[in-house]
Amino acid sequence: MLKELSVNIGKLYSSEGRPSIPPEQLLSALLLQVFYGLRSERQLMEQLDYNLLYRWFAGLAPDDPVWNATTFTKNRERLQQGDVFQKFMTKLLNHPQVKPLLSDEHFS
Repeated sequence: MLKELSVNIGKLYSSEGRPSIPPEQLLSALLLQVFYGLRSERQLMEQLDYNLLYRWFAGLAPDDPVWNATTFTKNRERLQQGDVFQKFMTKLLNHPQVKPLLSDEHFS
């Protein structure tokens, strides 16, 4: 799925300056934030700091440093400006393996 978006993603990143958060890791971490209802990037970074399942899902090794919340926010904004996250979510929700799992039924 990300290979299809690589052209869009590549346009957003500069070859100069500090290294960015890899887009695959950024999108995976954003999915965790959505799935688990984490209200801020700071909460997400806290979870990534000590939750091994979150680290695995985001592609971080147990000893990898967690990103700074401000750096994460700036990288997220870059993906939003390029409409990459919206395209990613559309592709994800329309994926043949995901579609059967979705429902519009409400439950309390």
